Amino acid sequence: MTEVISPSAPEASALWRRQQLAKCATGVLGIIGDTPLFEMEHYLDRRDVELFVKLEAFNPGGSAKDRPALQMLVAGLNDGSISESTTVVESSSGNMGIGLAQACRYLGLPFICVVDPHAQPQNIQIMEALGAQVDRVQDKANGSFLTARLRRVNELLASIPDSFWPNQYSNSQNPKAHELGTIREIDESLSGKFDYLFVATSSTGTIQGCMNYIRRRGLSAKVVAVDAHGSVLFGGTPGDRHIPGLGAGQEPALTRQLQCEIIDRGTDIDCVVGCRRAAAREALLLGGSAGGVLESIRRNQVELAGRRCVAILHDDGVRYMDTVYFEGWVEDVLKIVRGRVR
Repeated sequence: MTEVISPSAPEASALWRRQQLAKCATGVLGIIGDTPLFEMEHYLDRRDVELFVKLEAFNPGGSAKDRPALQMLVAGLNDGSISESTTVVESSSGNMGIGLAQACRYLGLPFICVVDPHAQPQNIQIMEALGAQVDRVQDKANGSFLTARLRRVNELLASIPDSFWPNQYSNSQNPKAHELGTIREIDESLSGKFDYLFVATSSTGTIQGCMNYIRRRGLSAKVVAVDAHGSVLFGGTPGDRHIPGLGAGQEPALTRQLQCEIIDRGTDIDCVVGCRRAAAREALLLGGSAGGVLESIRRNQVELAGRRCVAILHDDGVRYMDTVYFEGWVEDVLKIVRGRVR
């Protein structure tokens, strides 16, 4: 009979600790990515469409922008564009600013974020809590707040020695982060078995990275670019937009390399309806662009019958309590009568 020798209590404790530490990331930046993917059961009106969602709010900074924020800074550190004394300067309506504020604070880099009046007050507070300096533009340039923000970024770069602009709008590391992470995780979780991928477009880094991966892997999935009415992306007509993270007032350089076969445009109201429907039917608070993505799928659910769809949901709704979930804002800004948005 073979004798079984059990470890002593201290030895067992030490073994358990080594096993747990092997599973642990180092620092907050080490837990970016590997966000949950799950099936929504109640959002759509029909059961013959499978709807899986990727919850990017589970990144430590609360959004999908954590991925490219880290990717762009690491690339800059590796190629020498960033040193320990470099000031990072970026334009953002919120989530990229938060992702960069978190990464810069952890890496010990000063960070200035240029925002406009559409930035959520809570987002600004989060950036400042993480040590960022927030620089505000108040007026549009050539009819665009984005143009005004970019002009201010260039002024800051010219006046601050040893400064670095990640430039999420043209930096190839932006889509690379999603190619290496977001879409790879979806593909591995579903073993490549999905028919449609719905992605909100703004800087267009997420959708470009996903499309690059799908083409490289030879997957048959079709990618739907969810854009906003009033966005200039993909030849759109400029107009008023009030939901950050969906659409753009100026075409990013990344978009010039992008060829999307399917484009579906929604309104600010669609975003509000989608967010509130997700709260009511799925007990899930989502950010504005996520509501727009889900409504794009619901709007096309008849054509999607028998298909498996995946939606990338960029952030959660906690930062939108004063806008898409607040009746006063919906009435005042979107001119929707109380009770009509469900």
